[in-house]
Amino acid sequence: MAGQKILIVEDEVKISRFLELELTHEGYEVEQAHDGRTGLDKILNKVFDLIILDIMLPSINGLEILRRIRKNSDIPVIILTAKDETMEKVMGLDMGADDYVTKPFAIEELLARIRVALKRKAATTKNKILQIHDLKLDVDKYLLTFDNEPIELTKREFELLKYLLENKNIVLTRDRILETVWGYDYAGDTNVVDVYIRYLRSKIDDKFNKKFIHTVRGVGYLLRDEE
Repeated sequence: MAGQKILIVEDEVKISRFLELELTHEGYEVEQAHDGRTGLDKILNKVFDLIILDIMLPSINGLEILRRIRKNSDIPVIILTAKDETMEKVMGLDMGADDYVTKPFAIEELLARIRVALKRKAATTKNKILQIHDLKLDVDKYLLTFDNEPIELTKREFELLKYLLENKNIVLTRDRILETVWGYDYAGDTNVVDVYIRYLRSKIDDKFNKKFIHTVRGVGYLLRDEE
């Protein structure tokens, strides 16, 4: 439990603060967001082990946030719903929520559901290591090493390298990378893929005088064993 990070996306400040106090007491690291846009920004730019997500949120509702999360992440999500929101519960579960809790709720029940969701996630990701020679990406620990030397990556760099390693020796087009790592609704510059490939090369290929990431002109990129 120690060190596990939970994000609470809840616009009722009293409820959010109560949850923060209870979860902190249980040993979790906690962050809060009180509107959908702030919550989504945290989810896209930081690493969490579990998300507690209210459905009715200002700016972006919880179901839309869940839809975006599930495009490229299987992080456990527990949704909070009002007593009579049966359809929201069903929609949330259909869209990939791991569980739900109805307001008002007993904190003991929520804590139990959190433990179950985290255990389930740990069972599916335990010791998942992606590797090429001495380059190892420990997905569970969110750690990259080369010859046991740690390499610091941003969240986006990590997700990009993870996708390349999961598809090593397969040529991935820029569009496919963009859709998977950035999301189908990404509206920024498509050259962002090339920019982040350069970032990874500077941290891996250039630093260690290797060549893992290869460019296939006019197509995209692949990661393969050093030639």
